[in-house]
Amino acid sequence: MKNRLKKSQTGLLTAANQFLKLEASGGILLMMAAFLAVVIANTPLHEYYEYILEKVYLTVGFSSVDGFSALKLSKPLLLWINDGLMAIFFFLVGLEIKREFLEGELSSRDRALLPALAAIGGMVVPALIYYFINQDDPTLVRGWAIPAATDIAFALGILGLVGSRAPISLKILLTAIAIIDDLGAIVVIALFYTDTINIIPLLFAGAAFVGLIAVNRWRVISIAPYILLGFVLWFAVLKSGIHATLAGVITALFIPLRCPGDPKHSPLKHLEHGLHPWVAFMVLPVFAFANAGVSFHGMTWNDVFNPVTMGIAQGLFFGKQLGIFITLFVVIKLGLSPMPKNTNWIQIYAVSLLCGVGFTMSLFVGELAFDTRDQAAAVRMGVIIGSLGAAILGYLILRFGPSKDEG
Repeated sequence: MKNRLKKSQTGLLTAANQFLKLEASGGILLMMAAFLAVVIANTPLHEYYEYILEKVYLTVGFSSVDGFSALKLSKPLLLWINDGLMAIFFFLVGLEIKREFLEGELSSRDRALLPALAAIGGMVVPALIYYFINQDDPTLVRGWAIPAATDIAFALGILGLVGSRAPISLKILLTAIAIIDDLGAIVVIALFYTDTINIIPLLFAGAAFVGLIAVNRWRVISIAPYILLGFVLWFAVLKSGIHATLAGVITALFIPLRCPGDPKHSPLKHLEHGLHPWVAFMVLPVFAFANAGVSFHGMTWNDVFNPVTMGIAQGLFFGKQLGIFITLFVVIKLGLSPMPKNTNWIQIYAVSLLCGVGFTMSLFVGELAFDTRDQAAAVRMGVIIGSLGAAILGYLILRFGPSKDEG
């Protein structure tokens, strides 16, 4: 029995290490894509960059007949990336959330309490900082959720750069906080960034949702029916006016974790492992490249001190570290949850800082919150300043601060 338990724990640790290495590598590629976008946006190539993303339209579906075009989508490339590719990302997030709650780091109260409370603190404080800075302008207040997000790939990429100085327990803590943070972001998007709803497409979305319930209850193991229904759900939700990426999360929650006839086979884990490389090395870098291009041409210090830029930058840099570290400190000191193994308070603080790297998720929420070019530029600038500051300081503390053995 002990040998079996030891093998199980070893298997879980190996899977965790593989996941973290993949996320770290993807995070480094994400940084490179973002840097390339900023470079291009500040060269003569920016005209081609903007033209391809905003003026090149892709159309799928059936041509309209008698004015009926419900089965046709025609969007610029940028929106296909943000609505389409990011739905795949959120589908993977949904798979991770389900696995973590059923058998991972969030599967018990003791395991889930510390990252859950930290994630809540890390969303509330940045939102309050942004609101305080922009409270006098109702239009700008709409961006309150932008600094509340954490980019798991980017943050783990920074952790990957410090190697063995970041123990596995620290990486797992960061991952758990970021996953719960993503779940909070999904709820925020659904509640606060849906302006109008079209009823007829929503009925089709409801039918697809019922279909997902049915195939799950029938214990269908094949992935194909879930993907087909998920695509219908995505299409219908997009047409309804609700943000389509939510369809990815909903679909993922119905993917079975276990196969009744073969307990060792997990359709969910198989799909998750298959999607991870595509998301880490294609979806997120493409999104970063398409959304991170901010031009510094003609920019002055007044632009840097734009209230949207300052609200986002301060929310990510100060709000995240304060909300998360204070919460972690209080919960651990009160004995509600143990301190992660082989870590010290300096490392815990560094992780709190790294959660301020909001890059992908913050840019995504920013796209939903604002639609004018000036506001979009302010969002990008704030996200880059706040995320870069948190990333650099977090890295330096982990790289040169004491490890558990030294502390």
